[in-house]
Amino acid sequence: MEIKRVTGTLSVSPQISVADITEIAAAGFRSIVCNRPDGEGADQPTFDEIQDKARSLGLEVRYLPVVAGKVRDEDAAEFKVAMAELPKPTLAYCRTGTRSVTLWALSQGASMPVPDILAAAKAAGYDMGGVARRIANGGKTPVDVADAEHDIVIIGGGAAGISVASSLIARDGELDIAIIDPADTHYYQPGWTMVGSGIFDAHTTARTMGSLIPRGVHWIKSAVAAFEPENDAVILDGCRVVKYKRLIVCPGLKLDWHAIEGLDETLGKNGVTSNYRYDLAPYTWRLVQGMKSGRAVFTQPPMPIKCAGAPQKAMYLSADHWLRTGCLDDIDVQFFNAGGALFGVQDYVPALMNYVERYHAGLNFHHNLKAVDGHARKAWFNVARPGEEPETVETEFEMIHVVPPQAAPDFIRVSPLADSAGWVDVDQATLRHKRYQNVWSLGDVMNAPNAKTAAAARKQAPVVAENVIADIKGTGSQAQYDGYGSCPLTVERGKIVLAEFGYGGKLLPSFPEWLIDGTKPSRLAWFLKERALPPIYWKAMLRGKEWMAVPEKVTVSDKTAA
Repeated sequence: MEIKRVTGTLSVSPQISVADITEIAAAGFRSIVCNRPDGEGADQPTFDEIQDKARSLGLEVRYLPVVAGKVRDEDAAEFKVAMAELPKPTLAYCRTGTRSVTLWALSQGASMPVPDILAAAKAAGYDMGGVARRIANGGKTPVDVADAEHDIVIIGGGAAGISVASSLIARDGELDIAIIDPADTHYYQPGWTMVGSGIFDAHTTARTMGSLIPRGVHWIKSAVAAFEPENDAVILDGCRVVKYKRLIVCPGLKLDWHAIEGLDETLGKNGVTSNYRYDLAPYTWRLVQGMKSGRAVFTQPPMPIKCAGAPQKAMYLSADHWLRTGCLDDIDVQFFNAGGALFGVQDYVPALMNYVERYHAGLNFHHNLKAVDGHARKAWFNVARPGEEPETVETEFEMIHVVPPQAAPDFIRVSPLADSAGWVDVDQATLRHKRYQNVWSLGDVMNAPNAKTAAAARKQAPVVAENVIADIKGTGSQAQYDGYGSCPLTVERGKIVLAEFGYGGKLLPSFPEWLIDGTKPSRLAWFLKERALPPIYWKAMLRGKEWMAVPEKVTVSDKTAA
């Protein structure tokens, strides 16, 4: 924890942990302000966790969440009110402290000279130059003057963003490319299911972002506030402006933990866990190891979500451990799915049902998790079966693995790039934006009807790279994405049902059936998941090596004729 003094009554810091609060209280702080929305980062404790600990130590707490890069005038006014009401001194925090300092700087514009505000922020280690322009212009940032300009700007440094940057560099090493992402750490999220079953260590799924950005690509370590596609501009945190000739949008998804009542208060304790968060996946494994009897509940929210098979993977691997250790007969395994089917592609369901029966797991369809009470070990589900009256059902649990509802990030949903549902609106074959011809999107945030998996991004990155290069050169060929996605369904330790499919549920196997029949459990598929896929991810996909991912191309005239 690094606390930075801004004034005599206000200090700021990057994200704090629950364990840090004892030190904060000991340092004399009397109140804490959280400016970071829950669910923004995979390794982020919830506000309720922070609040519970702070209150136990006598500190007052205020939740004033601000979407990264989107500090509104109203947010600054609320911050000013909070600073007037809370006991001093106060510690405010967000991901890096920048939002907290920005709120303070904007709230002081009417009472302090701008140079004094900038000087105080600079002394604390924060550059508020962009905010000075906003204050001087009444909160409106001119987009005709850019702080930076690049040929290609990529939003997001996850699997999709780094992969497409590497694919572009592999095609033209002279391109001027920038990646915009505020995160310090890049996660191999497909590995978290294996962390939650004791197969991978969590630290093997994380690397520093700086070590993965391709050489020659600029890294703008900031959050996006808004898009101005009519002006070929991206507005960043602090109101800085980055202009582009071509834009690629791939920031990933937002996990909405708040959508489930009571969940924030009990995540990571009381038997409540999730493999969808880096810091909680190890807790899943501890719960599985320690459970000898009782009910184990596994949930799946409405689609779309990252890796549609992940919720049941957690169930299969947990039940397999209980079977191997002789505990399964004393454990009631229950799967609660908001949807109406075990898996969206029917060809894989028979193999999965064999394991459902092996583990004596109960299937509860059309059950959407509504609330959790960790202390009481109870959960409530909204049940909406077709043709029946909706109802709410209650279940007890000894352990519950929760998958939160998921959506596009707020700055995407409210942007001109989004469709009516909030997803980036693209042509599903070329992944080019339907309205803005110099914008493309890939990964989880775009609206093509495919599975949201890292394997999908691996196939999409070369398609986008090929089409961007074709656009630059003015050639007639266009690469086509067929909707490929892969979900290695870990049905037991040592075997996987390797689901590979494209648009419309069409099977798209990568290997001949005699080698791997994806509709049946396979030891070779397990070897791929455990041993081959991590190095393929780190050393091939993220470095622009397109093994088994070379895109199909058609000419524009052929496409038109078709």
